[in-house]
Formats: sequence, structure tokens, C-alpha cells
Amino acid sequence: MGLDITVMVADCSWLGEVPPRERVPRLRDAWYADETGLWDHDTPVVESGWVWPQGPHGAFFAVYEFLHTCGSFKAHFWAGQRWEAVRDHVDPAMRTEMDTFLRELIWCGLDGEAEHTDTGFFGEDDYGVLLAHPPENVRELAAAWSRIRPRLDRMRGPFAEHAAVSDGWVGDFDEFTGLLTQWGEVLTEAARRGWGVVGLSE
Repeated sequence: MGLDITVMVADCSWLGEVPPRERVPRLRDAWYADETGLWDHDTPVVESGWVWPQGPHGAFFAVYEFLHTCGSFKAHFWAGQRWEAVRDHVDPAMRTEMDTFLRELIWCGLDGEAEHTDTGFFGEDDYGVLLAHPPENVRELAAAWSRIRPRLDRMRGPFAEHAAVSDGWVGDFDEFTGLLTQWGEVLTEAARRGWGVVGLSE
């Protein structure tokens, strides 16, 4: 069984009512609560996009489903690998923007040691946390996405030559940009609300 990921946006003023080490557990508990309606046997399956919970904490968070990933982290991991294969073949300004954007979310960086969690807000060493960013980080990432998005198509040729594969996750440019666009949707919505972004593996 591979690594999974559930990406949520959350109201950090609500999370901030408890100490840092208790903030992710508070979100996790709210997500698992029966009152959300997310766990009912007759709940419609959302293949992509937003899922808004019910219940007493329903106003404080939402879940985003990535298309064609079935909740697996593999697509996100391989997007990072595809970027690593193509990054030396794009212009330096784009490379810098993309390095920062992906290193904060899903790519471990060239040294494999990128950190995806703001421990100042969320505390340290919480089990199953793949990424966690408070609103100020989210605003910066959303702004980076707004600069990256109009220039993505310039990577089509280099991606086809250096990163595309005939079989496997995120094997072509459209899959790669489709996944990034979904991350952009998550960040844009969180930034609009002044919320944070959390990715959990259960």
C-alpha cells in the first residue's frame, strides 16, 4: 500500500484557539467526526474538487479531491520527479519560481530535505502531516501560482523532450499542469478565505 494524502483548507483562527501541537489533531478530529456527513455510507463520491462538511465544525474546513489520484500521493510525488527532470531546461526565472512553489508543497528538492510544514504555527512531529502552511505562507504560494500559471505552456516542449514517459503517473505535460492547476485552485481558495492548507496521510 502506498502513501495517501488528503488535502484540506482550514480556518487558522479556529485552529489557533488551541496550542500549536493540538492544531492538526483538532482538524483531524473535526474531519473524522460523524456529524460531517463525509463518512456516511450513502455519501456521494466526489471525483474532484471541493467537499464541504456538515456539522458544528463544517464552517471551518473543507477537503479537496484531486482528479484521477484516488487519494494517492503517487501523482504528487511523480510531479516532483518530472519537474526535477525538466527544471534544467527552462528559463532561470521560471525555474526559481517553480522550485519554490513545488518545494513548499510536494517536491523534496534536489537535496531531498525540503520541509513542507510550518512548525511555528502547527508544532513539530505530528504523525501523518505531509504539509501544513498557515495563511501567510498560503498567500505567498498563491501569488507564486498567479505568476507561474500564464507561463506554464512555455514548458511544454522541454517537458516532452526531457520529462515525459509513456507509462506511469503524470507522464505527460497536460497531466503535470493539470495537477499543478488543482494545487493552484486549493491555494487560491485558501488565500481568498485567509485560511491555511494541510495535507494529511492516514
